[in-house]
Amino acid sequence: MAKGPESDAGRDDGSTNLAARGDTSGLEEGDAPASSGVATGDGSLEPLDGRASTKPPSGAPAARDGSLDTSGDAARGEPATPADHGSAFAEAPADGPADAAPPMTATDGSEGALDAEPRKGNRSWLRAESRSRRLLLALLVYVVCVLVFAAVAGKPRLTQHTAFNHYAHLADAWIHGRQDLRNGAPAYAMGNDFAEYNGKTYISFPPFPAVLMVPFVAMAGSPEEFRDGQFLVWLAGVGPAVLFLVLEKLRRGRTSQRTEGENLALAFLLAFGTVYFFTAVEGTVWFAAHVVGLGAVALYLLFALDAERPFLAGLCLAAAWTSRPSTMLLGVVFAIEALRIATAARGGLPVEGSLEARLRALRTRIDFGLLARKIVPFAIPIAASIALASTSNYLRFGTMDPSAFGHEHLSVVWKGRIQAWGLFGYHYLPKNLGVMLTILPWRPPQHMACFEGQPLGFVASLVAFVKGLFGQHPACTPFRINEHGLALWFTTPLYFWLFRPKSRTYTFNLVALAAFLPFTLDLLYQNSGWRQFGYRFSNDYAVLLFVLLALGGRPMGALWKACAVWSVAWNLFGAATFDRGDHERFYFREGTQTVLYQND
Repeated sequence: MAKGPESDAGRDDGSTNLAARGDTSGLEEGDAPASSGVATGDGSLEPLDGRASTKPPSGAPAARDGSLDTSGDAARGEPATPADHGSAFAEAPADGPADAAPPMTATDGSEGALDAEPRKGNRSWLRAESRSRRLLLALLVYVVCVLVFAAVAGKPRLTQHTAFNHYAHLADAWIHGRQDLRNGAPAYAMGNDFAEYNGKTYISFPPFPAVLMVPFVAMAGSPEEFRDGQFLVWLAGVGPAVLFLVLEKLRRGRTSQRTEGENLALAFLLAFGTVYFFTAVEGTVWFAAHVVGLGAVALYLLFALDAERPFLAGLCLAAAWTSRPSTMLLGVVFAIEALRIATAARGGLPVEGSLEARLRALRTRIDFGLLARKIVPFAIPIAASIALASTSNYLRFGTMDPSAFGHEHLSVVWKGRIQAWGLFGYHYLPKNLGVMLTILPWRPPQHMACFEGQPLGFVASLVAFVKGLFGQHPACTPFRINEHGLALWFTTPLYFWLFRPKSRTYTFNLVALAAFLPFTLDLLYQNSGWRQFGYRFSNDYAVLLFVLLALGGRPMGALWKACAVWSVAWNLFGAATFDRGDHERFYFREGTQTVLYQND
């Protein structure tokens, strides 16, 4: 017997006609494939192959194989929790009716039924589709990421505190029962990005990364004894590992057609083929927020899809927005998924007619009791985080605005533009678009092979360039990069595949909408992300972009692989050279932030 009713009704188009959409989201071993029948208006399944249909009694939803489901909430006429089907943690059943087992895709991409019992010589915890296998592979992603990040970060960042350990100072202030820094801004930070208000010094960044640091700063005894760069390296493997679990959840629910191996590749490409690579090895305050925020967003998606775990989804979204405020807009994912689940038993989300007609139909289809059981636990941690942020901002700066963490009180060169134009506005859009889309490396003038040293031929300059990467001199510097950061498509050309998905399902459209919201808000911000190797604000929605790459379904052919190699190569270069004293020659920095491209 299947374990729940149509928990994924309306996944692709908002209706309950699963077979017509080809959506078998949530199926596990032992469930019947959704293509065995089409849901009719009275809850019965109309078979596609001419077999007699099986109709459940009135008020009892039909399971995926047409049998009557009386488990859990189904006995009360409510949809079962989607965790029974598509959960990233749910164990695949060991057996099931022989005539109900759906065809499965093996991890190597070949068609064939996966054995319910482990094959001879295989360990049970590596059995295909098992929870233990997924968690072990996620652990593998985490370990590989941490090892690579640690190796690239280097000994100084792992054994000493960074110059901009603002979050450690915020944690230290809390430990001593205060909001301002007890010793003021440390001299080694050179006054960089501290808020001054009423004669006191504050940290103006969203506070959640400091929350994670509190016990470790307390054990270390002071911010200077706490190795904040190393702490961030340990956290940096979380986001890619959880992305793998998200992609596997979509694959197991038949929403994504990617194989297990392809999902592993996407997880590693997020880690090493995007600007997350250089972000993860920096350790300083601006990049620490991205590392924590990206991990929290990945966890949020894992729990929010199918509105599966409301409280945990709300908790992770609270952690995300108090690291990177623009990610609060990702709450749309849970809101729409909760609506989909709450309407599943009554026809699903309306997809036809005018907007007014759809809203009228939606009101009649919502199970408000089920919706409340999803929304209330989701909202509790978010409301608590807003209340705490509002209280903290009021005590420090006299404002109840939960997002006013104090950036308007920074002592920076561009403070005047913040006072004139605000923190967000259309005024900043053209410059931010230019940074995100158009900045490229530039070559030396007059056809010189290098910016420095004697003119060299191509081969000799290439050899000098490689030697220079390892600190040997004289070095060739064949290009330079403005520290506003390289264009997003240049550092990660894989994003071009987002524009031509093989199919646009309900889930694809939902994730695309969610990614668009912080994408837009970041473009309206007063800062482009400077200083950076590439457009670092893309970390706010990078997890969603990789989910879209999985859902888009385009083959990972030769061009894809070439772009993947390009992405990893350039981002490795950025991680190894950005903000490194011996490689400053590759970067152009102009302190007023007014020069976006190369100087003359």
